[in-house]
Amino acid sequence: MRDVAEQMMRRAVADERQEFGSFFLSRFFGLEIAYQGEACIVSFDVEKPMFNPQGSLHGGVLATALDISMGHLVNHVAGAGTTLEMKVQYLAAVREGRVTCKATFLKRGRRTFFVQSEASNADGEPIAHATSTWQLLSRS
Repeated sequence: MRDVAEQMMRRAVADERQEFGSFFLSRFFGLEIAYQGEACIVSFDVEKPMFNPQGSLHGGVLATALDISMGHLVNHVAGAGTTLEMKVQYLAAVREGRVTCKATFLKRGRRTFFVQSEASNADGEPIAHATSTWQLLSRS
């Protein structure tokens, strides 16, 4: 596990960019970010350093991936925003394989967006569902 954790850290610090598509946390967790129309897909492989003490993917890691999928979608369509609130429902534990989070809009306003993201395991089974409210950041 130590070797994997060291690889994760090296990948994260190998680049100093802090921008959409490549920032420290996205590189640390090995997130792959793609867009399909008005959907954002965030995928990553589960690694043991991401586990909680019970031996499954930590809920905070999954919540982070869900949040990133929704934030990248808002940015892709309307510009940078901030999470005003977020709710996550965990449906199943994950111990291995690939996780995919797909974010879509529930409702779009001028400055406020209601977004959801569905996380699934490598077999396509749902493992978590998140909803959130986003507000566009003021341009300075």
